[in-house]
Order: sequence, then C-alpha cells, then structure tokens
Amino acid sequence: MAISDIKEYARLTDEDVEALSDELTSIRRGVIESLGAADAAYIRRTISFQRLLDAAARLVIYGSRSLVGWVLGTTALGVAKSVENMEIGHNVSHGQWDWMNDPEIHSSNWEWDMAGLSSQWRYSHNYRHHVFSNVVGMDDDLGYGVLRITRDQPWKPEHLLQPLRNLLLAGTFEWGIALHDLYSEQGRVGTAAEKSAHSRALIGKITRQTGKDYLLFPVLSGRRWRRTLTANLTANLLRNVWAYVVIFCGHFPDGAEKFTLAELENETRAEWYLRQMLGAANFRAGPVMAFLSGNLCYQIEHHLFPDLPSNRYAEISTKVEALCEKYDLPYATGPLTRQYLLTLRTIHKLALPDRFLRATADDAPETASELKFRALRESGGEAPASRIGLRTALRTLPRNRHTLRRRISPPTRDDRHA
Repeated sequence: MAISDIKEYARLTDEDVEALSDELTSIRRGVIESLGAADAAYIRRTISFQRLLDAAARLVIYGSRSLVGWVLGTTALGVAKSVENMEIGHNVSHGQWDWMNDPEIHSSNWEWDMAGLSSQWRYSHNYRHHVFSNVVGMDDDLGYGVLRITRDQPWKPEHLLQPLRNLLLAGTFEWGIALHDLYSEQGRVGTAAEKSAHSRALIGKITRQTGKDYLLFPVLSGRRWRRTLTANLTANLLRNVWAYVVIFCGHFPDGAEKFTLAELENETRAEWYLRQMLGAANFRAGPVMAFLSGNLCYQIEHHLFPDLPSNRYAEISTKVEALCEKYDLPYATGPLTRQYLLTLRTIHKLALPDRFLRATADDAPETASELKFRALRESGGEAPASRIGLRTALRTLPRNRHTLRRRISPPTRDDRHA
C-alpha cells in the first residue's frame, strides 16, 4: 500500500514535523525577501536567448544546403522549444515571476509553444498535481491515466501494453498532456455546454499550433518546405521526449513515495511539506542540463516551493538536503540515466499482475509503506518514536550502526538504490 501515516513512515514526532516546517518556511521567506533586479534580469535574458535561438535555428534550417546544417539547425530548434516549454512556459505558468508585475511574463497571460492550453494546464498541474501530489485517487499525474506506476492502482489486462504505451507517450508527450489537461478541466465543470467550451478552446489552440509549425513556416520556406516541415516535426519530437524524461525522472523513480487518501485527512501545512519532500525525486545535473530541464532536476525543491523562481532552486537545494540530513529523511537523487532506468523498470514490472512480482505491496522499491515498520515493531523490533532520537541513539553505538539503522528506519537514498 501507499503511505497512509506519513509521520509514522518518516519516524518523526509532531514536534519534529512542525520544526521542519518552520525551517522550510524560513527558507521560503528568505528567498522572497531577496528577489530583485537580478532575478528579473534572468528571466528576461532567458526569454531573449530562447527567441534568438529559435530564429537562428530556423535560418540555419532554411539556409543550409547540407545534412549537417539541417541536423544542427533542427537540434537548436529542439533546444529552443525545450527552453520555452520548461524553463519559461512551465515556470511562468506556475506564477514564479508574477511578483514582477510584468503583463508579458505573468501566469495569467503566458501561452506556451505546445499543443495544450496553459489555462487548462494550470488547473490540472498547479492544483490537482501540486496540492495532492502523489496521492492515489487525487493526483491524476500518477501515470497520466495510461500507466500503472504503483501497486495501489489495480492491475488490468490492458496494462500488459504498458511498455508500448510508455514509448508512445514519450514521443507524443505534448499531445498526451493536452488531452490529460482537457479531461481534468472537464471533470470539474457541471454542464455539457461548459465541457464543449473547453473542447473548442483546445481545438482552437491545436489549430493555431499545428498551423504555425506545419503550415506557416513550411509555406514561408517556398520550395524548401519539406526541409522545414521535417525539421519542425523532429524538433517537436526531441522536445517531447526530453520533457517526458525530465518529468518522469522527477516523479516515478525509487524514493518518490505514494500516499493514500487517508493521508489528506486533517493534513496540516507542515505535513504537506513533508509529503512533498517524500513524494518527489531529483536528478543530478550541471548548470547547462539544469537550465535545459527548467531546473526540474530540483523536483523536490520545486514541489516544496512551486511558485519560487526556478533560478533559485540550486541554492535552495543545498539547504533542503541539509534538512533531510538533520531530520534523517531520504533525499532521493541520482544521475539522470539511473533515475530513468529505475522509472523504466517500474513501468515494465507493473505491467504484470501482482502475483508475478516478488516484493510485497508494503516493501516494493517503487512504493513503500509505514506498515512494514509497524510489522517490525510488532515482532519486537521497537524503534524510538522520533527519528532524531534514533540518530542520537545510534551515535552511542561503537559498532554496527549502519546495520541497525537499516533494520528499523525507512531506507536512505543509498539504501533505496542498493
């Protein structure tokens, strides 16, 4: 099962959870108070860079007579689309730059360069996903309705096609997200007329988007329209696959825990913070990869502070990781390749019925539960109520500290990937 008692799973007392929340609130306050001209310059510079790269890529595609030129131009166009989609569109739509009061760079006005509508995405993503992150039955992003990524989702024969569905979703990610957002938006309205209005709005956006990429630019290219058309198709494919990899590596590798609806009952702000820390995963990236991923290599920090500017996540991450060490919480991270392979393993494994799987539902690497620790206590392996108390107790032991810690506490990030 997914986690139904987050404090029991984390081995933290009420006082520990509140203290952790206070420290996270202090981090947030410090960033907000320090926002200024340098941050505003960053997003404006990013937008200018993206637009120049887009224009330069299209000129290279049109002007080059060689395959090498086409490849370079198409790759650059794919990079430009990725930057617009992730570092600009995703983060602007989160309201990260609303504090600037710039109408152009505001969450209510920005429309991104992809098939889906920003307005429909904001409800599905900003509310349904971020407020109820990884709660089974509430967070529609858990598998996007087509993939089974936790044993809490009942197996169906159609899941045998999951590996194929995963490949299809990777290549058509913008279209999958567009339909996902539409269904989410239609689910909250009451009348057929309202649902129809949302469908028409999405059709209008798709018409404009496909018209730009697959009609306008090829027509402007004259006799070289095939070259431009194939470049646009390839660049969109590159952007789709990259966005898919980044998003999946932040939500579905080992260490990104899932939660039951029971966890939402009387959930405090402090417990919400804790759920975000346990329900997301990072991947290690240098400055360039972080930029190209929209700084979503810091998915834990993004889920803690989704409306803080993405250029601050790197500095925030060092403080969050230190808090995880202080409160003995796992900080799920690893190389991008490893995080994706773990995700891919889960997707392929859970295509099968549970009877073919080895680990129990409470001790599976993709979905752990507090029940396995409860069973340990009932068998005589009682642990201190507070994990901080546990850390203090372990320091007094001259030998076998690591072995004891593994037996009576949730796995650390190293244990999870063992």
